[in-house]
This record gives sequence, C-alpha cells and structure tokens, in this order.
Amino acid sequence: MKLWSILGNSQKLDGGAMYGNAPRAMWSKWSPADDANRIDLACRALLASPLNGKTVLFETGIGAFFPPDLRQRYGVVEDRHVLLDSLAQAGFSHEDIDVVVLSHLHFDHAGGLLAPWREGAAPQLLFPNATFVVSAAAWDRACAPHPRDRASFIPELPALLKASGRLEIVDSTHSEALGEAVRFHFSDGHTPGLMLSEIVGPERVNGESHGGVVFCADLIPGRPWVHVPITMGYDRNAELLIDEKREFLEDKQARNVHLFFTHDPGCALAQVTRDAKGRFGTAHEVPALHARPLAA
Repeated sequence: MKLWSILGNSQKLDGGAMYGNAPRAMWSKWSPADDANRIDLACRALLASPLNGKTVLFETGIGAFFPPDLRQRYGVVEDRHVLLDSLAQAGFSHEDIDVVVLSHLHFDHAGGLLAPWREGAAPQLLFPNATFVVSAAAWDRACAPHPRDRASFIPELPALLKASGRLEIVDSTHSEALGEAVRFHFSDGHTPGLMLSEIVGPERVNGESHGGVVFCADLIPGRPWVHVPITMGYDRNAELLIDEKREFLEDKQARNVHLFFTHDPGCALAQVTRDAKGRFGTAHEVPALHARPLAA
C-alpha cells in the first residue's frame, strides 16, 4: 500500500480564531499573519491505495463550491478545484476513488465532494463510484446543526449524500467498506462525532497494532496544536478537546502511529515526541507524501 498527500484549495483564516485563547505574541511565531490578521492554512487530504483492496481518500478539503463572494469571505485562495488537479498529478481522478472517509461534514473538510461553482447550477456531487463514510454523530450534527456552527455546514450536502445510495454511517471502530484495515477514534471537543481514521500499521505488539498513520482532522489541525493546551476558537468544548487530545497523543506515541495533518501548510506527516516535562511535540516531519509505503 502507498500513501499520497493530496492538496486541496488553500485557505486564509483569522489567526486568533484558529488559536483560541493563545495570545498573538505566541501564535504569530508559528503562523505569521497578514495585514487582515489571517494565517495560511492547507486543506490536505490523504490518499491510500490499495487499502483493503480499494483506493481510499480521507477527506476532500474545502473545494471550489463557494460562489465568489463567499469564497472571499472564507478566505479560499484558488477559484479552481485544486483537489482534482492534485489527484491527477498523483495519477488518479475522482472517478477512481472507491471510498471517501469524512471526519465530519464542515465545509472545509467536505466541500471538495462538490463540483466547482457555476452560475445558476445546483450543487453537484463528485466521486460517482465512492462509498461515503461518516460517523453517526457527525451525520446527525450536519442534518440538524447547532446555531453556533450552522454556517460551517453545506445545507445541500446531506441530501446529496443520502440520494447517492452510497452512504455508510459508522457507529463503531470499524466500517463495512474498510474492514479491519482502518480503525476509528472519536472526539467530541471540536464537533460531535469527529472521526479520526487510523490506517492500521503492519506491526503487532501484545495484540496492539503499531506503525500506522492517523488522520488528525480538527483534533490536531497542525504541528502547533500538538501542544495540548492549544485549541481553536472554533472548538465547541476546549477543555474536553484538551483531555481527548492528551489521551489520543499518549496512545499514538506508545504505538508509534504517525500524525497526518490536514491544515498545516508546511507538514503532512510527523512522529509524536514527548520531552522530560511531558510536553508533546513532533519529529521526522515530512512536507508531502508521494507514493510512500506505510511502513517507511
């Protein structure tokens, strides 16, 4: 099996919102801001093939579904569907994808499911041959959002996914589409039912898998957020997220599971470290994956 990091449309968002209660004097060292206080963010997907005999895409980024005024409001940089170009560069098309795994249905993670915006055209679902995998709690949230995060969802998307006849809603650690090859972890601090997908590693130690890769989604958007106290203003429950993140990182370090970052503009993959004071960090940082073996 090989892994590719697949870049989608990039985004600029307010640095204060992305770093919650951390002061700008701290976060600006990690993410320099422009004159509008916005920082650069990636929307990076992970492609694995063959995984359980299938070509699997973990998330789709923000895509190009927004009309021009909303694209500007939400800081989407490119007007073309970058994810489709990146898939082509890796030798794939959206028609080749057998499974799309969605950590949740916020537009910056699921918007790439849709065709680029065209004047007067209704939203159109891409990936005609894919099964779409989403957690039960994340699905429920998308269908009935809370007023606090309603603007983060695409109103038309749940109906399009359901009408496809290829939607799998997951309420356990494994899915029918991917079997034992992918193990799901769940978090509620950012949004209910955030699903963190671990591609199970090849090693077994005391019955536990080691050496895999986990898609960190918005539990840990990038390297700075590996530091446990750093959360986002977008998180619904920062204290819960911190507790979930600590447990998550302890487990991944113990089993040598590497972290895959969706929003870090300079790093796709890294190994978890922990210093003598117990602070988590990263090492062996990889900016991009190009047909990388899982065990590399």
